[in-house]
Amino acid sequence: MANNLLTIQSLSAWYSKERNVLSDFSIELKQNEVVGLIGLNGAGKTTFIKTLSGLHETFRVEEVRMHDHAVKFRDNNFKISRYTVFAEDNSFQYFTFREYMAYVSAAYKRGNPDTAALIQGFHFEEYTDVLMKDLSTGNRKKAFLITAFALKPELLLLDEPVNGLDFQSTEFLYQLIAGYKAHGTVLFSSHILESITLTSDRVLVLEDGQIRQSFEGGQINAVDIRKALRYGEGERDERGGQKEAWGKEIGK
Repeated sequence: MANNLLTIQSLSAWYSKERNVLSDFSIELKQNEVVGLIGLNGAGKTTFIKTLSGLHETFRVEEVRMHDHAVKFRDNNFKISRYTVFAEDNSFQYFTFREYMAYVSAAYKRGNPDTAALIQGFHFEEYTDVLMKDLSTGNRKKAFLITAFALKPELLLLDEPVNGLDFQSTEFLYQLIAGYKAHGTVLFSSHILESITLTSDRVLVLEDGQIRQSFEGGQINAVDIRKALRYGEGERDERGGQKEAWGKEIGK
């Protein structure tokens, strides 16, 4: 417990009371580690990250502790200890990146973080003064990723962070995630096995709203993780609708 950043016990979340998306979900995140969360469509990855980010209201939880102190997802101290990059985010459309960065930095009490290396690494130089609404999906994702890594929160939450990125930016993101342990903990969800196996200290396989398997250190390899995923056929999305099974994302 002393080395844990965050402990969540028995979290359940739902969109309709007839079906839980997360059921008695429990997780421990250590300080200064990278944890990959992987699962088929509908396993509950996005719902968990939204709940943890204070954006999903229909849930119950037995206990949430940060640094062994009881917290709530919407406590202000918890809010400024974490930052979330969502799979899709159309907020702050009439802010430029520079305006958004200044606004968030003030909210997180971070002063004026140096973003020059991040902007260069993501090849974002010509977009810093463009309105968010006028950015492509990939460049909007870069804006939020640059903000996240500039803020250096204790807990960085990334939901499908590779989606929409070009090859060079993806490679740069992998370097940032792998090196983030110097600043804090990363929890990220992905359906891209490469992003999980290249960066994670632990990989958690989510199925039917619970963690079914865990891989650590030398156990982390694409073959075994792919096997752990393949027994879930005819999976559903997190609201209960039928989805198609994965294909090339897990190496079929």
